[in-house]
Amino acid sequence: MSLQVLQLQAGYGDIPVLHGVSLEVGEGEVVALLGRNGAGKTTTIKAIMGLVQIRGGRIVYRGTDLTRLPSFRRAQLGLGYVPDDRRIFPELTVRENLLIAHRPGPWTLERVYQLLPRLREIENRRGGLLSGGEQQMLTIARTLMANPRLLLLDEPTEGLAPLIVEEIARLVEALKGEGMPVLLAEQNLRFTGRVADRGYVLETGEVRVEGNMQELLRKDEVVALLSL
Repeated sequence: MSLQVLQLQAGYGDIPVLHGVSLEVGEGEVVALLGRNGAGKTTTIKAIMGLVQIRGGRIVYRGTDLTRLPSFRRAQLGLGYVPDDRRIFPELTVRENLLIAHRPGPWTLERVYQLLPRLREIENRRGGLLSGGEQQMLTIARTLMANPRLLLLDEPTEGLAPLIVEEIARLVEALKGEGMPVLLAEQNLRFTGRVADRGYVLETGEVRVEGNMQELLRKDEVVALLSL
């Protein structure tokens, strides 16, 4: 396994959010975290990255226990985090946003441009002037420039137009084709049904259902849990 999360408990201050979440991501596998708003998807991603308080359980990445390591050490070991609020540098150009994140490895500026040619077209535009879809592509590309070995994607399609969602889907499929494991927190069932191999459905900080993605989407229980 690339990533194992074992009985994870986490929260914010005195407020517990996760109550024993367990999941696995295999090499070259795309795994979806599904659930309504407030189910614990983003908290799970942030806990894996070391951005919220962990109260119990373990996080193991390629045999290394990350549970008590700071976020920067997790990044150095190969975790790449794409936050839901993007956090690009608005005064820097697209090219500068990418270069500032670069670490030695197979992902280079040229390779990122080949994967996302739109970014080459706007490489001299400041980040603050980009559309929401362009900012999302830039955020993912910037994370790739750090040459991660596992990608954590938090709500990558939220608020995006269908054409951009299609672009993000092709991007995730391309990464999967290259063997990049991905853990994806998402509510868009059409998107996750297309790109994910397996899924975990969260409700109030616990895993209620798990399994093959296509089988999950056929279960009435899952439809009920995910209905708004």
